[in-house]
Order: sequence, then C-alpha cells, then structure tokens
Amino acid sequence: MSHTTDIPVAEARALIARGIDKAEDIGMRGAVAVVGATGALVSASRMDHGGAGGMARAYSKAWIAATQQITSAEHLGRMRMIAPPMVAGFTVCSPEAVFPGAGGMPIRQDGHVVAGLAASGAGIGPFVGYPGSQREKLIADGQPTNGEDLLVHYALGIPYEGQHGDDLERWVRTYGEFSDDEGPGVGMAPAPPARQQAEHRWALALADRVIAEADRRHERVSVAIVDERGDPIQQDRMDGAATASVNVAAAVAAAAATFQCPSEAVGVRFPGEAVLAQLAAALPYRILAAPGGRPIERDGRVVAAVGVAGPEPRVCAEIAAAVAAASEASE
Repeated sequence: MSHTTDIPVAEARALIARGIDKAEDIGMRGAVAVVGATGALVSASRMDHGGAGGMARAYSKAWIAATQQITSAEHLGRMRMIAPPMVAGFTVCSPEAVFPGAGGMPIRQDGHVVAGLAASGAGIGPFVGYPGSQREKLIADGQPTNGEDLLVHYALGIPYEGQHGDDLERWVRTYGEFSDDEGPGVGMAPAPPARQQAEHRWALALADRVIAEADRRHERVSVAIVDERGDPIQQDRMDGAATASVNVAAAVAAAAATFQCPSEAVGVRFPGEAVLAQLAAALPYRILAAPGGRPIERDGRVVAAVGVAGPEPRVCAEIAAAVAAASEASE
C-alpha cells in the first residue's frame, strides 16, 4: 500500500536556504515555508527584519499548493469562480487556507506532490523595486520578473513563470521601458550565500540543538523558535514526528515568550479553564499552557522562546529547558 508522504525536513531546509540566498541577493526580506503533502508544516524560516505575520501567510499559500496539488494562483482563480457560500465553506473546512494569495508552488517527486513552497513577509511580494535591487537581477531568460515568484522558482530550480499577473507592467512602472537590449538577465543565476541573517542563523542553530537532543533521546519532535511577541522565526518537524506537534510547539513557544515564563506556568498564573479560554480569546495568536515552552533571555530581557512538542510533555519540557539554558549560557 502506498501512503501519502511528506518531503524530508533536510530537503525542505535546503530549498528554504536557496530561497533566502536569492531573496537577500535581490534585496527582499520575509519568510519561506514548506508544507508537506499531508498538510503539516515541514520547515519554515523568517529572514532578519522579515516582519511579523509573513510566516503565517507563506504557510497558508504553501498549504494550498501542497494539499490542492496546484499553484495557489490557480486555486485563487477557482475561488473567484465559485459562489460565495462555497468559498466560505472551503475556508471552514480548510482553515489553513485563510490567505489564498498567489505564489505557492507544489513540489513533485516521482509524479506525486510531496510538498508546497511559498514566501511572504514585510519585503517579499510581487513587486520589482526592492531596496538595493539591480534591474538585471530581476530579469530571467530575457524577460522581466517579480521578486516573490523569482525567489520561489529559483529555490525549486524550475524555469520562471510569473504567478501574479503582468510582470512587464510592474517593471515599466518601476524602471521605465523594457527592451530587447536588456539582455538575458541574471535572475536565475546562482545567488551567493546569505550573509546578513544573524537572527535567522541563531534560530536555526537553536532548532538544531533541539533536534540533536531529541535524537539523543530517540524522540521525534517539532520545534518552534519565536520572537518576544510569539511570531515564529524558525519551525521544523523531524521526519516521522506527530503532525499535531507542529501547532503545539508553536503555541507553547508563544506562551513562554509573551508571558515570559515556562509555558506551563501560564496556567498557574491564570488558574481555571474558563479564565484560560478568556485569555486565549483576548490574544491575536495561539498559546497553550502546557509543558514544552521556555523563554530565552539576553541581558536580563526575554528576546525569544523555544517550544518543543511530540513526545510526552515532561520530555518536551526537559528538552526545551536544556536548550534554552545552553543558549543563554553561550550568549
């Protein structure tokens, strides 16, 4: 029997790294996400100064591409053709598709979709004029491109095809007339490794410590590294980890970061299910007052948090605590 399988996390991370390299080379900043064919996040990274909310938008578009097995642009076109009650019903049935924007691309292996990839954020979109961008970097095979689609197609190593409408119109609006004298461009040329992503590299290393500790314990986990507001910087799901662990890791990390205490201590501060429910309803992000989240301090200030989920909560809390302590000791 053949079961649906997701792209391995190592492959997802490699695609994301390629996307970040190209994004920095062009002058973009935001987040890149890979969602598996099952609909569970595999890996996602936020670039430095990428802005809050970009990870969620990238996740949504990648989810659509992975699960509907078409580009998110094609999905958006279908949504525009059906009756409003059907659109509303789709969102209820598929809440992950809350941001059905263009730009998500399915990833196929051996004839089957194994994942979807998308990018979004403060400085990632279907635009042309990015700070410090050079016009030849936004030309591929002699044709104008937009940065978001260029990043995604470069990451996947596939020929460029715009997903956001008229690239030429945007180009002309930014740079003036486009002519054959522009040349082939270097849009799909190899990008140098990203060098201005200190926070991203720090979060990636922290996630690696969690994965290494989980491996040592023969456990499979999901990990989320979030900033002080609870917005994800890095998320990873180890191959074979429970799909529910992705959301749990992010929620306990957000609780630890925003309340500046171990995630399970939030329930002590606000005892009672009714109070916790009211608290969760008052916040614009999801929290979970269960073990697994630990804040990370620098110079006496909480700057981030780590969330771990998958095994029993006690084990998750131990891993998170060990990694958070090691991070603070190394600062």
